[in-house]
Amino acid sequence: SRESAFVHAISSAGVVFAITRACSQGELKSCSCDPKKKGSAKDSKGLFDWGGCSDNIDYGIRFARAFVDAKERKGKDARALMNLHNNRAGRKAVKRFLKQECKCHGVSGSCTLRTCWLAMADFRKTGDYLWKKYNGAIQVVMNQDGTGFTVANKRFKKPTKNDLVYFESSPDYCIRDRDVGSLGTAGRVCNQTSRGMDSCEVMCCGRGYDTSRVSRMTKCECKFHWCCAVRCQDCLEVVDIHTCKAPKSAGWISRT
Repeated sequence: SRESAFVHAISSAGVVFAITRACSQGELKSCSCDPKKKGSAKDSKGLFDWGGCSDNIDYGIRFARAFVDAKERKGKDARALMNLHNNRAGRKAVKRFLKQECKCHGVSGSCTLRTCWLAMADFRKTGDYLWKKYNGAIQVVMNQDGTGFTVANKRFKKPTKNDLVYFESSPDYCIRDRDVGSLGTAGRVCNQTSRGMDSCEVMCCGRGYDTSRVSRMTKCECKFHWCCAVRCQDCLEVVDIHTCKAPKSAGWISRT
């Protein structure tokens, strides 16, 4: 499904990010900063010297390809080809946000000499990018010779190496279904005021929700005492908890 496509892509991207970061921080004996970034170069602002510690993302990608793809390379079926494609899309997503950072050198802050290096962006950018790819994932089928994909619906574009692909439609995650591993959303706590994915409207799949008022103890009136402790009081708090209703066919008794 498109969910498994996202999981493969984000996991592969995570390995690239973690290994590359470990290389730059000197935590691995097998790699270091990018050895290819040496000497002088030129960009839109002029000449600069490569310096600092450029993230060795090519090593991270090679490691992730060998480590994450190992199981899939043993198979030649459609699932293996799909997973390899999504793994690669995840690796490419990390490299997409590699950015050049520079530092100026000179008298009184002048930029007579620039030293630059390449650094990965925050992993959140990769995650947001792959989330968009998840929403635009393309359903595919195997081609006749079994070596690649073709789109399941001819109205859609052919997937690129950056797109996520999937074979099967997602199950209905609103309904509990042990066969597909869906726990459903009945009984899930939702946010009544949110308009996002955690909102009661989305989380409860239009079935409505129950509201219960509960009392709980929380820490309050916390103060710092020199030195060095924080002392708090115990306060009784009354809050409303909203939980999704179960489908009527499930035999649950709805409360109002």
